[in-house]
Amino acid sequence: MQASIKKLLPHILVSIGFIVISLLYFNPVLSGKQIFQSDIMHYIGMSKQQNDFRANNQEETYWTNSAFGGMPTYQLGAKYPHNYIKSLDSALRFLPRPADYLFLYFIGFYILLLTLKVDFKLAALGALAFGFSTYLIIILGVGHNSKAHAIAYMPLVLSGILLTFQQKYVLGFLLTAVAMALEIGANHFQMTYYLMLLVIVLGIVYLIDAYKKKVLPHFFKAVGLLVVAVIISVGLNATNIMATQEYVKESTRGKSEITINPDGTAKEVTTGLDKDYITEYSYGILETFNLYIPRFMGGGNGEDVGKDSEIYKFYTNIGASPVEALNESKSTPTYWGKQPIVEAPAYIGAVVLFLFVFALFLVKGRLKWWLVGGTILSLLLSYGKNLDFLTNFFIDYVPLYNKFRAVSSIQVILELCIPILAIFGLVRLFNDFEGDDKKLKALKYTAIITGGLAVLFILFKSSFSFVGANDGYYRQVYGEYGESFVRALKDDRKAMFTTDTLRTLVLVLLSAGTIFMFLKKKLSEKLVVVVFAVLIVFDLVSVDRRYVNEDNFVSSIQVSKPYSANAADLEIMKDTTHFRVFDVTSGAARASYFHNSLTGYHAAKLGRYNELFDFHIARNNINVLNMLNTKYIIADDDKGNIFPYENEDTNGNAWFVSEVKQVNSANEELTGLESLDNKNIAITTQSIPKRNFTVDSTASISITEYKPNYLKYKSNNNDDGFAVFSEIYYADGWQAFIDGKAVPHYRVNYVLRALEIPKGNHTIEFKFEPKVIQTGSSIALASSILLGLLILGGLFYEFKYKAKESA
Repeated sequence: MQASIKKLLPHILVSIGFIVISLLYFNPVLSGKQIFQSDIMHYIGMSKQQNDFRANNQEETYWTNSAFGGMPTYQLGAKYPHNYIKSLDSALRFLPRPADYLFLYFIGFYILLLTLKVDFKLAALGALAFGFSTYLIIILGVGHNSKAHAIAYMPLVLSGILLTFQQKYVLGFLLTAVAMALEIGANHFQMTYYLMLLVIVLGIVYLIDAYKKKVLPHFFKAVGLLVVAVIISVGLNATNIMATQEYVKESTRGKSEITINPDGTAKEVTTGLDKDYITEYSYGILETFNLYIPRFMGGGNGEDVGKDSEIYKFYTNIGASPVEALNESKSTPTYWGKQPIVEAPAYIGAVVLFLFVFALFLVKGRLKWWLVGGTILSLLLSYGKNLDFLTNFFIDYVPLYNKFRAVSSIQVILELCIPILAIFGLVRLFNDFEGDDKKLKALKYTAIITGGLAVLFILFKSSFSFVGANDGYYRQVYGEYGESFVRALKDDRKAMFTTDTLRTLVLVLLSAGTIFMFLKKKLSEKLVVVVFAVLIVFDLVSVDRRYVNEDNFVSSIQVSKPYSANAADLEIMKDTTHFRVFDVTSGAARASYFHNSLTGYHAAKLGRYNELFDFHIARNNINVLNMLNTKYIIADDDKGNIFPYENEDTNGNAWFVSEVKQVNSANEELTGLESLDNKNIAITTQSIPKRNFTVDSTASISITEYKPNYLKYKSNNNDDGFAVFSEIYYADGWQAFIDGKAVPHYRVNYVLRALEIPKGNHTIEFKFEPKVIQTGSSIALASSILLGLLILGGLFYEFKYKAKESA
């Protein structure tokens, strides 16, 4: 027992250390503050209606009307029955956010390196190198929480896979099942997809190695177990996966029937996202050196250049006070690459990359090749449109690749692979597999390559233009001072380039000197580990804190309630009827926080609604706004005063039409809304038996009960009628009832619901009861029970096996 505790003690101490470091980096959480994340602010706006419904009704709604006219909540934090893996995830994230994600980065990577049989001290060092990688910190600063969440579990998934290939079948199988379930539960399928690409690279390398070593039966046994583990992990997340899969087909990620653009030009028909949209954020080939030199291309779009900068001097020269000049200098557009927006460079670290190159000369075998292969694949795919032939091949032929945008984010894979191999450079340095002569030779080549690269950049920096893609815009904005502003901007970019290149060179020389001293027996192994820990933490944290620091934290109330009602909101909220609001002053989720909005903020909107928005709503087509029951439009005047414009011509919550016009294509239906008399005529591509109806002045239909997932109406008509409802059509879940009897309903006017209603007085109900939730929850429950039994069986087997070994 004491021996077991003694064996575990270093890992317990390391884990405690990770907790302390996570809290120290994000120390404002200790005083109750929270990090202000722009994406989370939008999420809060989008999800407020469903969260209020959950709190008030003690049940879940899987539909919200607060954004984009109405949409499922599957990707807005919906809670599902029997999602026990989410409870485990919550237990692991016990620290205040975002310290919880930083801790997950550390502990997952630490376990991965232990799985690879790395000494706990080097494993801890590697965890710090991974966790403090600039990109992983930046995404916490801006609120890409689900992305960080998914990245944090990647090392655990790899740990399970590697244990299985190491013939630790029971432990590997169980860890893979649980870790993969946590990975999927993080709900960022793009990151999980990129992990799958890395696993494929790993699998290919291990297959080749198994063939050479003639151990193919073991390889296929491991693969078989891993496939079963993944199936179980999918089952544990069945509800979310099935609901998302169902929704994706109807979202902007699915196939569109529209073959024209809003301007009438032909549109490229794809089964996923548009290529230009996918590759909008393509990493520049020259930007590759940002991984090694933090502000090689200027840093971010809003860099704080300080009072010693040329930009500061520019502002003071044109009459700004020192305080004004300093404030303006805090958001200087120093980035001069071609991506639209860059918060910060994806800096991996000069020290980490030095060790990575060092490892390339010393590390051999399958570990090296799957890490190098994953790194190269990740880097090449991140270039996007800057490496067209490869990107187009993946978009056109690799399944699901065209469902994801921002191709530069695939660099998370190289940010995972590079620190692993870097640590193995130190492992090889400390062991006796290679002689000192070979290690010295590797050190010499590494120093020449990494240090020489920095020297070349310093010597030939004048060959770079330091001209940004938006510099022409700044010339226009600053008018007569435009040229002076851009000149100052270029000078600051050049100064940053020089400073950070020299910084990298110094770190390279210190790293090389440390290894040289060790090889000359001047430093001990423990001291080398300490020196590299200091170098790596200094290198990465000093860059991280340029972009995420105490300034990012605010009081908790500002995070939980990020929006305050303006005069327009307060006036609109006096109206207790049910309607929609179009806020033309804000394109994000602010309006969704207070109203049923036509706008919102989400990466996967309903595809048809998005097309309706582009063709009509964005162009202020009043007929379309009327059919969506847009009673208020929030606008502003020339002086910036915000006010609500009341639209008195809306069609209301529902209305009877006299004619249903059938057209042959989605193009006709969508463009036909331009001049359609939608108060009297409905247009559709669906086959509706009866086309003409009598509507007299006494016919009426009105809403009597309203919930996000339940709508109730009363109708009165002397003749059989056809009613159009100002609600977004979504076939997978919405069911219509007339006097309690289920009836079919139709899609008309491209996005709305419609229903044939017999003459007389009737009660009409719409209920959102998606079957996918019921089916998925049953699968999740069964999978949870199965995994629980397997864990118990596995523990019994392991204890029994160990008992036999000790006997």
